[in-house]
Amino acid sequence: MPKEPLTIELLLRRKREPLALELLTDQRGVTRGLQGPDISSPGLVLTGFTERFPSERIQVLGETEILFLNSLDEDRRRAALELFLSFDIPVVFITKGQDPPTPLLHLASERGIPVVRTLLKTAEFYSRIKPFLEDYFAPTTTVHGSLADVYGVGLLFTGRSGIGKSEAVLDLVERGHRLVADDVVIASRHGTEILIGRGHELQRHHMEIRGVGIIDVASLFGIRSIRLQKRIEVVVQLEPWDEGAHYDRTGLDPENIEVLGVELPRVVVPLNPGKNITVITEVVALNHLLKYTGVDSAQLFDRRLRERLAGTAEYLEEDYE
Repeated sequence: MPKEPLTIELLLRRKREPLALELLTDQRGVTRGLQGPDISSPGLVLTGFTERFPSERIQVLGETEILFLNSLDEDRRRAALELFLSFDIPVVFITKGQDPPTPLLHLASERGIPVVRTLLKTAEFYSRIKPFLEDYFAPTTTVHGSLADVYGVGLLFTGRSGIGKSEAVLDLVERGHRLVADDVVIASRHGTEILIGRGHELQRHHMEIRGVGIIDVASLFGIRSIRLQKRIEVVVQLEPWDEGAHYDRTGLDPENIEVLGVELPRVVVPLNPGKNITVITEVVALNHLLKYTGVDSAQLFDRRLRERLAGTAEYLEEDYE
């Protein structure tokens, strides 16, 4: 589901206490929307140099900017602030609980630009607000599947409806692993190669088990059986057994699948009667951990086999009888 636009009003509602925020202007500008997670300080704009000024970003006036503005005489300060606020700035933050320089609030109110003060120091303000903004604006998609934390590895189970994704994850939970999301997984990309999965807030940690109904996993198995979110690291695709299909039997030809531009390893598990899917998926997680440490069992076995065959070939070459 798409997120609602991040307005200044919404930002204040969610982060007023954690960031110690105080709106200094009136309510006229709080409906302004933010376009992205980037934050800047005006810097040279206050001296009159406006080239390459990213005016669409959140602007922050720290102690250095406030000291500079207060060092100017009244006319030069007004001219600097008028130039700064002539751009379509979404919001101006003042850090460290400083008093806004005259006539910042008056000019900002005229232009409908909200000015917000925080008690946090500039560096701390940046470090606290950036994760929130990056998470809010992260590219997001929904995946039909189930996500579980198995030995610390995020396994995303996919497959057609009714194949047994929920039942497989439920069995894993019963064995001590943790449910993240069932049926609908909301995946968001952080940076260039990290996918974080979570459940919808209304459905979170509930599962639909055919023949049983909706169950609350946290209530049945305890709080340790769930996670709010988890990095997606391996896709486990469940599909019915097909005798005519080709399945990887050595692990030497790994498959990948792309989600939001991130390449993830995919393991296709064919299902037939008697197959212990729970143990298999535990092995998938453990094998991924082993590869993460630099140990690829399939590659090591293949190398040893080739070395042994090379020695046999040399022996046969020297057999002249």
